[in-house]
Amino acid sequence: MSYKTVKDVVDLLLANDFSFVRQKGSHQVYTNGKKVVIVPNHGKKGIEKGTYFSILRQAGLKK
Repeated sequence: MSYKTVKDVVDLLLANDFSFVRQKGSHQVYTNGKKVVIVPNHGKKGIEKGTYFSILRQAGLKK
């Protein structure tokens, strides 16, 4: 069971001024001009807890 859905993570990034840049395979790249965040999108698998907090750390967000 995944911790968060990919949509939840993407919505959080978009709400914090990140924008979609590109996608290579199943990895989507988002940036806010200063920081780059890679979000794995493996279909219905979702985002695991450690990966979720790693994405938050890369984005400089606190949850």
